[in-house]
Amino acid sequence: MTPTDKFAKRNKRSPISLAFSLMAAVLWLAGVALGFAGLHTPGVLLRVAGLILCAGASMQGSSLLFWTLFAMPAGVELGLDAPHVAMQVRVLGDLFLRLIRMIVAPLLFATITTGIAGHGQLRSIGRVALKALVYFEVVTTLGLILGAAAMILSGAGWGVVLPATSIAPTLTQPVQGWQQILLNIFPENIAQAVAQNQVLQIAVFSVFFATALAMLPQPKRSPLLGILQLLADVMFQLTRIIMYLAPVAAAAALASTVSAAGLSTLLPLARLGVTYYAALIVFIVVVQIPTLLIFRIPLRPFIAAVAEPASIGFATTTSEAALPLAMERMEELGVPRWIVSFVIPAGYSFNMTGSSVYLSMAAVFCAQAAGIHQSLGQLTAMLAILMLASKGVAGIPRAVLVVLLATASAVQLPTAPILLILGIDTLMDMGRTMMNVVGNCIASAVIAKTEGELAVK
Repeated sequence: MTPTDKFAKRNKRSPISLAFSLMAAVLWLAGVALGFAGLHTPGVLLRVAGLILCAGASMQGSSLLFWTLFAMPAGVELGLDAPHVAMQVRVLGDLFLRLIRMIVAPLLFATITTGIAGHGQLRSIGRVALKALVYFEVVTTLGLILGAAAMILSGAGWGVVLPATSIAPTLTQPVQGWQQILLNIFPENIAQAVAQNQVLQIAVFSVFFATALAMLPQPKRSPLLGILQLLADVMFQLTRIIMYLAPVAAAAALASTVSAAGLSTLLPLARLGVTYYAALIVFIVVVQIPTLLIFRIPLRPFIAAVAEPASIGFATTTSEAALPLAMERMEELGVPRWIVSFVIPAGYSFNMTGSSVYLSMAAVFCAQAAGIHQSLGQLTAMLAILMLASKGVAGIPRAVLVVLLATASAVQLPTAPILLILGIDTLMDMGRTMMNVVGNCIASAVIAKTEGELAVK
C-alpha cells in the first residue's frame, strides 16, 4: 500500500461527513466574526454549534489529522469562554510533551544503529552528512533572505509605538562562536545528553556506536542488532499509542495560550502575523515545491506522508512532538531508515527553515519599529550573523528569541520591539514549527533521492 493510499485510508470520510464538517467550519468562523463585532452571546452559540456539528461528523471515522484540526478551534473556544478551566487543562499538553520526550532518545538510538550497522552504510554516512549540511545551509539562507524581503515590502514595523520597558535579562545570551557550536554537536556525557533531550548529540553518539558495531564480525553483532531492531519496533508502536493524545494536547495548548493572552490583545500585531504567514506561503511555492519537483519527489505521496506530523507540530508548537511520527511517515514514504534517522535529527539544529524566515523578519521589524533605515551592507551583516547564530542554539529554551536578542545586540538594534513580538509569538510559532517539520521531511526525501534510495511506490 502506497503512502497516499495509507493516508486516504486513515482520513477516509463520506460526502455527508465532509458536508457537515464544512458547515461546522462556516458556523465557527461566523461565531468568531460575531465575537469581534461585540455580539458575544450569539457568537458563542454559533461557535459551540459548529464544534458540536464537527464532532458529530467525525464519529463516522477516526483520523488523527482531523481530530487534531478539530481540537484547535475547540481549544480556542475553551480559552475564550472558560479561561480558568483552560489554564487547568494545560497539564494535558505538558503531559503529552513529556511522553514524547520520553521516547525520543531510545527511538533515535535504535533506528540510527539498526539503519547503519544493519545495512552496512558506513561508506555512505559521510557523503550523506555532507549533502545534508550543504542542503541545510542553502535552504535556511533562502529563508533568511525571503523573511527580510517580506518585512521590507510589508513595512509592518513602521509607526509602531514601542513599550517603555526593556526585555528581561534572563533571555539574553551571547552569540556562540564556531568553536562552541562545533563542541556542542558532540556529547560530553551521553546520559546528560539524554536527560537534556539534546537530539543532535544523541544522534551523533548513535552514529559512532553504529559505526563501531558495524565493524564487528557478523556473528558478534547479530544478537545486539536483533535486540535493537526489536527496540525500534516497540518504540514505533509506543509512538502510535502516544499519538492518540495529540488532539487533546493540541486543544490544551491553544486553550491555555488564548486564556492567557486573549485574541484582542493580538490584533495590533495582526499585520506582522499576516506578513509572516504570507512569507511562509511564498517560501512553500518558491522554494519547497520547486525542490520537490527538481528532485522528482512525487508531490501527492509526500503531502500525504507529511500532513499528520505537520499538523501536530502546528498545534503543539513543538517540533519534538512531531519527530517520532515524522520519522515513521517518511519511512513509509520510502526513505530508508538510516537516512531518516540521521537527516531529520540533524535538521533540528541546522535546518530550521520556518525559524529562518521568522528571525530575519523579526530583526527587520525591530529596525523598522525603532525608525532605523538599514543599508544593504547593514542588512547583509545582520543576515550573516543570523545564519551563524541560528545554528548554535539547539536545546536552549526559547531558542529563537535567544538568537533574535543576541543578533539585535550585535548589530545595535533596540530590543524593546521584541516585547511586542512576544505578544503574537505563539501564533507565529505554530507556523514556524510546522515549517521546520516539513522542511526536515523534505530534506530526508531529497537526500534519499540523491543517494538513489527513495522507493516511493
